Amino acid sequence: MADWLSLPPGPVTDWVFTIIGLVLLLLAGDSLVKGAVNLSLRLGVPALIVSLTIVAFGTSAPELLISIQAIWDGVPDLALGNVVGSNTANVLLVLGVPALMAVMRTGECNTRVSYLQMLGATVLFIALACRGKFDWIAGIILLLALVAMLTHAALEARRHRKRGEAPAEDDLEDLEGADPDLPWSKIGLFLLLGMIGLPLGANLLVEGASSIATDFGVSQAVIGLTLVAIGTSLPELATTVMAALRQQADVALGNVIGSNMFNLLGIIGVASLVGPIPVSPNFFAFDFWVMLGATLLLIPFVFFGQNLTRIWGVILSAAYVTYLVVVL
Repeated sequence: MADWLSLPPGPVTDWVFTIIGLVLLLLAGDSLVKGAVNLSLRLGVPALIVSLTIVAFGTSAPELLISIQAIWDGVPDLALGNVVGSNTANVLLVLGVPALMAVMRTGECNTRVSYLQMLGATVLFIALACRGKFDWIAGIILLLALVAMLTHAALEARRHRKRGEAPAEDDLEDLEGADPDLPWSKIGLFLLLGMIGLPLGANLLVEGASSIATDFGVSQAVIGLTLVAIGTSLPELATTVMAALRQQADVALGNVIGSNMFNLLGIIGVASLVGPIPVSPNFFAFDFWVMLGATLLLIPFVFFGQNLTRIWGVILSAAYVTYLVVVL
């Protein structure tokens, strides 16, 4: 792994490459989102449609590139562990930590339909995993479910727009990375940096993480469930922290729900078309059920008007720390 940079292989080099790869992924993903959002708006694509598609795919680009790279490198457990671990981290860590800083009034949010879609995606994902692997058949099923979800969201957005509930100006203001005055040269630069940085970062992160797993004698799945999952959840964590401080509970909860759906349906759906992903029995013994349990923990906030208070923040954060201890 280190030959092309003329650095000696070893534990320190593996950690350096992993950290560099993670930073590259985060920066390149952000750059790609900014470039794609502004290009789409310049081409006349409605802001709301951009937020439902390009932004969602763009923020999931690091996980997608990691999964594809892991399959190419012959470590599919890392790809599956990354997605399962990220979904668990998104609920317990990404919602738990911000709740320690500020109360999020999730009881006022209307996320029932989106939550049910996420729960359905989770059940579908586990059901397909029972086949023993995610192959091209499972990939097509997952992607069709994603298309159905996006279609429903687009139709719902159109109905809201017709009723005057979502003005285009508001959509543009809330759209991450949107800048009506951004020059074409900067749009092109953002896209170029994103397209170069994502595969390079994914390669460094996957190879570094694989070497770390070997050095510590743990499985690729464990590294995916912990180190890689936490790293790729950092953008969601940053977004949710800012949303909590601004008292935007709907943004925080919607960010987690949307990210989890794209992880299950989009990332594994695409990765399964690249190559088969065997499902280790260890996932059925523990990790799938933790992911499902974390998903069910959102029921009080979605259906029963509970707010995400600091007490809940402590509970969710402690649950995630406990999960990490058990996994490691």
